[in-house]
Order: sequence, then structure tokens, then C-alpha cells
Amino acid sequence: MGDPDDGDDLSRHVNRLTATGTGDIVQARDVHGGVHFHRNEAAFAVTPSQLPGDVRGFVNRHAELATLTSVTTEQHDDPHAAAVTVITGTAGVGKTSLALHWAHQVRDRFPDGQLYVNLRGYDPGPPANTDEVLDRFLRDLGVPATAIPVRLDDRAALYRSLLATRRMLVVLDNAATTGQIRPLLPGTANCLVLVTSRSRLSGLVARDGAYRLGLDILLENDAVALLGNVTARYRGHDQHQELVELARLCARLPLALRIAAERAASRPMMRLAELIADLRDESGLWDALTAEGDDDADAVRTVFAWSYRALPEPAARLFRLLGLHPGNEFGLPAAAALAGLSTAHARQQLDVLVGAHLLEQPAPGRYEFHDLLRAYAVDQAHHLETSEAQDEVHRRILTWYLYSADAAAASITAYDRYELASPITGDAVPLAFDNHETALRWYQTESRNLVAATRAAAEAGLHSIAWRLAAVLRGIYIHQNAFDDWLATSTIGVESAGHDGDRTGQAEALESLGRAYFQSRRLDEAETSHRAALAIRQRLGDRFGEAVSLNTLGLIGLRRRRLDGARAYFEQAGAIFHALGDQRWEALIRSNLAETLCEVQQPQAAADILTDTVTVFQELGDPASEGNALFHLSWAQREIGNLAAARTHIDQALRIAEDNENQVWQAHWLVELGTVQRAADQPADALVSYQRAAVIQRQLGDRSREAIALDGAGQAYENLGRIEDAIGFYHTAAAVHRDLDDRWNLAQTLHHLGRAAGDTNALRQARDLLTDFDDPRAAALHRLLSQALPGS
Repeated sequence: MGDPDDGDDLSRHVNRLTATGTGDIVQARDVHGGVHFHRNEAAFAVTPSQLPGDVRGFVNRHAELATLTSVTTEQHDDPHAAAVTVITGTAGVGKTSLALHWAHQVRDRFPDGQLYVNLRGYDPGPPANTDEVLDRFLRDLGVPATAIPVRLDDRAALYRSLLATRRMLVVLDNAATTGQIRPLLPGTANCLVLVTSRSRLSGLVARDGAYRLGLDILLENDAVALLGNVTARYRGHDQHQELVELARLCARLPLALRIAAERAASRPMMRLAELIADLRDESGLWDALTAEGDDDADAVRTVFAWSYRALPEPAARLFRLLGLHPGNEFGLPAAAALAGLSTAHARQQLDVLVGAHLLEQPAPGRYEFHDLLRAYAVDQAHHLETSEAQDEVHRRILTWYLYSADAAAASITAYDRYELASPITGDAVPLAFDNHETALRWYQTESRNLVAATRAAAEAGLHSIAWRLAAVLRGIYIHQNAFDDWLATSTIGVESAGHDGDRTGQAEALESLGRAYFQSRRLDEAETSHRAALAIRQRLGDRFGEAVSLNTLGLIGLRRRRLDGARAYFEQAGAIFHALGDQRWEALIRSNLAETLCEVQQPQAAADILTDTVTVFQELGDPASEGNALFHLSWAQREIGNLAAARTHIDQALRIAEDNENQVWQAHWLVELGTVQRAADQPADALVSYQRAAVIQRQLGDRSREAIALDGAGQAYENLGRIEDAIGFYHTAAAVHRDLDDRWNLAQTLHHLGRAAGDTNALRQARDLLTDFDDPRAAALHRLLSQALPGS
């Protein structure tokens, strides 16, 4: 029993959970008398700090910096303004450098942090997807994955809500269109948005009141100063007029100037006049090859070509091959695999490219292109590499990502994954991972590249790689709730397998797509995908795959509380796995069947099954399945009335969760502990268990299970005689169940609310919801509510 003297402190602590963890609940009645609850999202205590490093050797731009400071100060004084500033200018003029240099100067004015994204509006590859950017920003602001809405408008609304009371700096780099930007704008002037773009973005200025700062090429003295800053340590005798000429040949554009200055610095004994003559010859050659181009753009490309031609051939080839990488940013192992080099050799060549300013190194072991340089690298690859060589590079890097992802999945999820049937061929050696942590860290770093690799494989006609990537990533996504990436790769996988006529691949990709829909609670789409996978597997005679699909359809039925149908699916799947001799899968199916039996009030039959499956999972060394079977066994024993056995089993399950440091299991199983404690007349202890479960579920972002825990807390308060506290928790839980359209759990909570508050309207709503269900438990509750309602 808990100490009754601690009741008030516990009440305040749990109430703080309700107020800060789940939002304030507003009650309203519509014209028909129905009660609706609306949930206000609470702020998350995360302070992102995402600005890339400041620019080394930044020169002048004093007027522009002063303008940025004065304009943003004026906008902040207007409470109705959306503080947006757009820096526009030609490619390579230094828009990003100016934005980041100023942002670092003023970051202290934004105590709630900074968000940064490269929208890749002018990259040779696809631009950043606004859905994905909002998903990332919301996660960076502390929103758990499962709490992120599916629709773009809903994500944008949640994003604006989180930023409404914050003072933050948001840098949107390399935007191409207003459509990319508008969903990323906060709703108030508390935050400053800094945008860089080659476009004038007139719609943003006209409609959103953005201030536009046009950035011109550097003044002559500033351009010469930039060259001097880079070369000063290496060259002490260059003539001013020569530096002026070099700046002119670079069109006084900072990107070109830095590349030229780096080449000059790397040849301290060569007279600057010789370098200038070389660049002038390159410029003449370029002029002969182009017609009526943009002078500034031609100057930049001329400097690129001049610097590129000076590279040793191994570095030059790596540069152009890197243009074929599916993403703009990549790691050392990926670069080595792409070029077929050893890691040591690749690192040497990458150092050469970074030193020549043809690549940037934002973090140790990570590299990225400026979009202009990536376009140039792609162009060189197309001109200098045969189509066969380019195809081989694509195949090598995409195969490397496939098998590295397979190795990561093997460490992240030992059981529930698609295993590649054949070993990797060729000279690209995939990564190996020592443990779960290193595998997960690699996935988190490479998540965007993995999606890009899946898309690139499909576009290159490497459809067998595309659908296998989708299937391999499924095991990782199951534990990450990365729904955007999951849905994207799975959709590509289904299309690629269909394009190849690979029915096995289609079924695997459809299963991945169905699992993504199921886990994100889009049950109609999940059922469609799994039925399609089932039909393919039945035609192929794939008995194992057929049973997997049948099991998933059973789980969908269980989630929808279509219990007879769920039971039929589990029995069909179980018979197949028994015939195949797959002991683990047969035990999994029997555990799912036992859960169904608990729901239809056959706890003894469920207990008999679960006692056997616990033993099987113990022998197989499958702690997740063992703990879940113990959880259901506790439920069955509790319903039988054997509370001592129920407590023993749920304690065993929670020890497994603790031993494996798994909060997902712990939070789910703590609710059963609380229910056992309530049944044993220990409501204060139960309240602690429910509270712990709700806190963890809030952190994990599982709103449904959080609401179930809060409903349990309400029942514990009711058992303690704290009726007002109970009602508050019921309101909170009901609002979430209503948001999720979870009619069964909403009916349960409305029943509890109506009972505690004497609210016949809540009881009537609960009874009406129960007409959707035809199982014994629902029928019994429907009769109870009908008897309690006046005039029934």
C-alpha cells in the first residue's frame, strides 16, 4: 500500500502530468447536446541548436549585416508581423554565408534555440519535402514520432503552436519557391525566419510581409580582401592589381573567390600571374563552349573547371563520381564504397577535395556539396564516365546501402525483419555493427540517404534493390515510427516490384506498407495492403508469407474489436505455422489468440495457452514475446480471480523490461500492474503505476496507451474517493480517444466519466458507441449502461 500521507503530493504530481504532459482540455457542447473535448498541445522542453558553423574568413558585408539587424529589430516590435527576411541573389554570391554569419552574431537573442534546414531548392536531386522538414522540426522540438500528425496542414498547425510562445531563429536555406517556405513559417513575430533563395519570392513579400534583401556581388575591395584572407599565410608578395584581376575573373562571387584563393594558397611558389593566365585560358575555353550564358554563372563554372582540372586524377574522379551519390551529404564509408576505394584511400582524396573547397566537411567523417558544385560534378560524370561505368557506380553504392541497412536491422531487431537471401557481390564491403546503439546511430545519420537510395534505385531501374531496401528498412522503422520515410520507401518498393513483375517483392513491400499504415493507425489502408499481400502469397504458394499476412489481418481485427474475425485469422495462421514446424511463430499466433480469448471473457482458456507459450519463448530466448505473454497471462489470471498469480506474472514481465532497458514494454505492462493493484484494493499503489506508465507513454508519443493509463489513474482516484480528480483524468483520456476515433476505449472512459460525475449524457454516448460491437464484454457493458440510464 502507498503512504496515505503522500496522497496530496502524488495528486499534485499527477495533475502536473495532466496539465503539462497532455495539454489543457476544453469542454464544449454542440447543437445536438454532444460533448466534445479539444486538446491543446503543450510545449516540449527541448532547445534545438542547429546552426551550421560560422564562415571562416567572412569579409565585409557590413551594410547588409546592419540592414538585417535593423529590419529584424523593427519587425520584432510589431506584434502582428511575421518576422521573415529573405536574402536573394545569384548562385554563389554568398547568401548562405551572410545568413549564417549574421545568425551566429544574433543567436543569443533567441533563447529558445535555432532550427536550420537546407531546402535543396536548386540541387540536382529532388528538393526537400515540406512534409519531411516539418516532421524533422517537430521531432527536434521534442514531439515524439507517434504524436506527429499525418497531414501537412496538421503538422504546420502543431509547429506554429509549439513556436507561438517561443523566441526562436529559423533558417530556411536554399529555398526555390514560396510553397516550400509557407508551411514552415511561425504564426507570430516571436520567431525570426531567415530565408535564402535565388528567386525573388515575391509572393512571400506581398502576402507574408517579408523583407527582401538583395545581395550583389562583392565590391572590388571586399573581393580582394577575401582573396587576401585566404592566401595571406602562404603568399606574401602578390600585387594588388593581380588580385583585382583574379577577383574579376571570379566575377567577385564569394564561392568562386574561395576556390581560386585556395588554389593560389596551395601553390605558394607559383607567381599569381601564371595562375591568372591559366584561369584566363580556362575562361576563354569556356566561352567557346557556351553561348549567351549568364556571365556570373559562367564565371563560377569557369573557376570550378579551373580548380577541377588542377586536381590529381584520383581526386578528380572521386569528385565526379560523388555527384552520382543519391544524397547531397554522405559519410566516408559511403564515399569509399561508391568509388570502390579503401577507407584510407578515400579519406586522402576527400581531404584533397575539402582543401580545394570543392567539398565541405560539416562534421568529422561527413561531407557535402554546394549545390552548384554537385551539379558540376554530375555534369563531369556524364561527360567523362561511360554509361556502363555510371551504372556500376549506382549499383555499387545502392547495394552498399542495402546490405549496410540489412546489417543495421539485424542489430536493431533480431526477429521481426526481412533477411536478404544472398550475400553481397562486388567490391563494396557493407558496414558491420557491434551492437544496437551503433546500428541505430548509423540509421539515424543516414535516414535521409536511405530514402534517397530507395528512390534512386527505382529511377535507375534497379528495382530489385529498391523493393529489398523497402523490405529491409521495415524492421528498423517498426521501432522508430518514422512514418514518412516508411510510407515513402514502401510505396516505392511496391511500384518497383510491380515494374519488375516480382510478385514476391510486391508482397514484401505491401507488407511493409501495411505495417506502416497499421502502426500509424490508418487501419483501412493497412487492411487493403495486407489483403493484397495475402492474395499474392496465396497465388505463389508462399505458406509462410500467407500465415504472416493472416496474422496481421487478425491483429487489425483485434484493434477494431472484430473479435470473431480476428480469432478465425489467428487459427488459420496458427495451423499453417504448425504444419511448417515454426515453433516461434506458432507461439506468437497462440499468444494473439489468447488475447482474443481474454477479450471474449474466456480467461481460463487464455491462461492455459499462455502458460505454454511463456515456456516456448523462454526456451527460444525471445524476451519481448515472453514478456508480452506474461502480460496477457496476468490479465487472464486477474479475470479468473487469482490475483496472487496475476501479480507474479506481471512482475516477471516488468523485470524483463527492466533487464532489457525497454521503456516501450515497461510502459505498456505497467498499466496491467496498476489494474492488478486496484483489484487487490491498493489504489494508491495503482495510481503510481498508472502515472509512471502515462509519463513514459507521453515521452514515447503513444497517445492511445497514454490515454488508457490516464483512464486507469482516474479509476484509482475514484477508488480513493477523489472524485473531482478522477473526473479530470477521464476528461483528458476521453479527449484523446475521441481524437483517435478509438470508439471502444472512448466508450470505456465515458462510462467511467458518467459513473463518477453522474453525467447521463456521457453514459448515453458510451452506450451508443457500444452498438458497434457484438462481443460478450461489449454486450454486458451495454446492458449495464441501459439499466443505469433513466427511461431505458
